[in-house]
Amino acid sequence: MDLTLFQKPQVNLARSTTDRMRLLCAAAFLAIFQSSLDDSFRSLFLAAAVLAGALIVELLFNLKNRYWSIRDGSAAASAMVLALLLPNQLNPLLGFFGGAFAMAVIKHSYGGLGSNWVNPAAGGWLFIRITWPSAFNGSLENSQLVRLALSVEKGLEDPLGSPLSMLKINGWESGSLDNLLSGFFNNTVFSFTGTRLPEGYLSFFSAPGPGIIADRGLLFLILGTMIFAASRSFRFWVPAVFLAVYLFLVRIFGALPFGGGLWNGDILFGLLSGGTVAAAFILLTDPATGPKSSPGYLVYIFLTALFAFLFRFPGNEPYGVIEAVLLGNILVPLIRRLENKLYYEKRRMV
Repeated sequence: MDLTLFQKPQVNLARSTTDRMRLLCAAAFLAIFQSSLDDSFRSLFLAAAVLAGALIVELLFNLKNRYWSIRDGSAAASAMVLALLLPNQLNPLLGFFGGAFAMAVIKHSYGGLGSNWVNPAAGGWLFIRITWPSAFNGSLENSQLVRLALSVEKGLEDPLGSPLSMLKINGWESGSLDNLLSGFFNNTVFSFTGTRLPEGYLSFFSAPGPGIIADRGLLFLILGTMIFAASRSFRFWVPAVFLAVYLFLVRIFGALPFGGGLWNGDILFGLLSGGTVAAAFILLTDPATGPKSSPGYLVYIFLTALFAFLFRFPGNEPYGVIEAVLLGNILVPLIRRLENKLYYEKRRMV
């Protein structure tokens, strides 16, 4: 007889949804905690406000539907990831509204967990940025990436196409600790290879000043995502392929916007800033907003990596990687439609 499958296949992971959400919360909290250590705990207060907004809305929908989805931890995880993407200097009230919007509009208005058309955290981030652009941009006014974007807009260039050099032209300093550690590694590890680590990169692991929390707490975020990956909570090859494609494009063309030539792009800068780690290991690996088949996921990854490079470098958008994930989410229904035609429709069973 003929059998047509209308339901999309489920993605089987080693961890349950609840376990995955708990690990995701832990990974995000580590970065939030690191960021809060040198901003008088503003990052922690902001995260608490986002969490409150998300949980209140989730509870209200649970009371209405008499289904306690709040127990699976998805609302808390989305709130913590949203906090990662927000500037640490942002008004916590706006974070509260962003968390509420992510649950009410992005998640529940489309049917709840697994039915949302974009990642709730990325959707909440976009909502805050579009609704309160002055507040969002003002909280990033003196951040490293905004300084760099303004330098490009003014026509400043560096012969080598180095973003760090352009930052230093505008008064950015890597800090004494970065200089000390860079000197240590250059005199020990790198001395055997005949190479040197330029000063400035190590400061990205604990970025001072304003910025999104994912960048300010990058060291602890990397540790958290390592634990997250080791738990087999997502397809491990997804962030690997994305970073390979994205950084390959950065290496070839990444120096051009800064006045350099081909094959001089700064891959460390592209990796360690702009929320790249959070996008690769958290946003892209969300099974609810990605394709279901491996070929479909590869198409999704390649498109997102291409968008991320175009937005961030030629487009001069500091947080273009996050916007690229959002655009990729929007294209997922088209990819899933192709998946259905190729793999799941009009299957016959005798």
